[in-house]
Amino acid sequence: RGLDVLLIDAHDIAFGTSRWSSKLAHGGLRYLASGNVGIARRSARERGILMETTAPHLTRAVPQVVPVLDRFTRMQRTIPRLGFLAGDALRVASATKSTTLPFSRTVGKKTVAELCPAVDTSDLRFGYVNYDGQLIDDARLVTALVRTAAGYGAQVLTHCRAVEASGNQVVLQDELAGGGQFAVTAGAVVNATGVWAGQLDPQVTVRPSRGTHLVVNADKVGNPSGALTVPVPGHNSRFCFILPEQLGRCYIGITDEDLGSDTIPDVPEVPQDDIDWILDVVNQALATDLTAEDVDGAFAGLRPLVQFNEKPHRGRRGDTGGSDGADGTAGASTPTADLSREHVILTGDGDNASLVTVTGGKLTEYRLMAEQTVDIVADILRTTGETPGPCVTATTALVGAPGAPGVEYVHPSDLAGLPKSLVERFGHEAPAVLRTCPVERPLEPVAPGIDTVRAEFAFHVTHEGAATVEDLIDRRSRIGLIDADRAAALPAAQEIIDTLV
Repeated sequence: RGLDVLLIDAHDIAFGTSRWSSKLAHGGLRYLASGNVGIARRSARERGILMETTAPHLTRAVPQVVPVLDRFTRMQRTIPRLGFLAGDALRVASATKSTTLPFSRTVGKKTVAELCPAVDTSDLRFGYVNYDGQLIDDARLVTALVRTAAGYGAQVLTHCRAVEASGNQVVLQDELAGGGQFAVTAGAVVNATGVWAGQLDPQVTVRPSRGTHLVVNADKVGNPSGALTVPVPGHNSRFCFILPEQLGRCYIGITDEDLGSDTIPDVPEVPQDDIDWILDVVNQALATDLTAEDVDGAFAGLRPLVQFNEKPHRGRRGDTGGSDGADGTAGASTPTADLSREHVILTGDGDNASLVTVTGGKLTEYRLMAEQTVDIVADILRTTGETPGPCVTATTALVGAPGAPGVEYVHPSDLAGLPKSLVERFGHEAPAVLRTCPVERPLEPVAPGIDTVRAEFAFHVTHEGAATVEDLIDRRSRIGLIDADRAAALPAAQEIIDTLV
């Protein structure tokens, strides 16, 4: 929009909740079941923009498979099909192409078993298949967003913490080089810190909900190509998923538990209760039960659920109202699974009128949340004589996507000879990852059996701002989710950091 932008992050890009999601671009079916048509409608539209324009190279359609088993209740056997039909209607209304997301369908036992080989077929009648959006990696999406912004002129500082925000001034602390502090002044300040938003803006109260995923070797569940979807006992609109992922893994989740603490950790721990609960749910539909010994890793993210005990003083909701009531109120006793996923944008008064806080919401709606937030910023800046331009993000491709600004044209034949995993993670930038590699043996895996090559680690440093070994292993790649893989890749990561940083 022609604005002068400084982006800061206390740790690395995608250090916090942004890398702990289910890696799904949901169409919002669950929110239809709870009566929140607004979120479902917006999610379907934003999913289409993400998959067809913003980041087609980082997204794909994943078959969402619901087995219809005799052991499930009648409601659990019928509601998913009704929900999938409603999802088809939302897909049509959002103008998402059927080539991007095919229509849902009812399939036989054989197809269910082909998509999800670990399913128990002893009382399997048939199955429902719906197609939803899946990200190659949520952290890759965030990195592409930041690099695209930088291409338009944004300045980016990582490992730099905002310790105080007052009016149009922010006090920053260097987290890498000695902890020195300095202040910056801007026409407007946006506090987009998720569950930590209240630390900079006391008018917002965020109730964190812990969402836990387990990491297992895909072999343990038959190397599925579909996402097995299992209803949570006692619920008609909550499910656990077994999601096929990169690096030969599956992620299994997800919980929705109140954090129950005044201290919000940077990296949440995974309690054993979460692991046991997830396994109990998915084992309902498996021929052979998974055990704790099958779990190679686990991670948890914190949803920033906004809780109002009274209406916000100023600001705007994501829609005309949330599912918690006309004004979005919810008591502390309300289960986090029942709290609204609406986002909220708040502005201050008096000396803090130029501080804008955005929190809540869900990953799929990130672009819309940003558009609405910067609309408010633009209004603030216009009072000082600035003339921000209109929002263009709905039609702007991220780096790596076909037609992205500043990315050279790549013919499909130029990608044909490259490693499939490299193209999935970098799209049309994949040839440049190899061409610009300054380290030896660019196509050598960073460790045996891991489909990440040395050129990727180097590109993360030279083009994506990685500054530490942890940045390489835990954020730019997902290798660190399994301790053994982390240890195997550590020498290559340390060598490249020592060489290039």
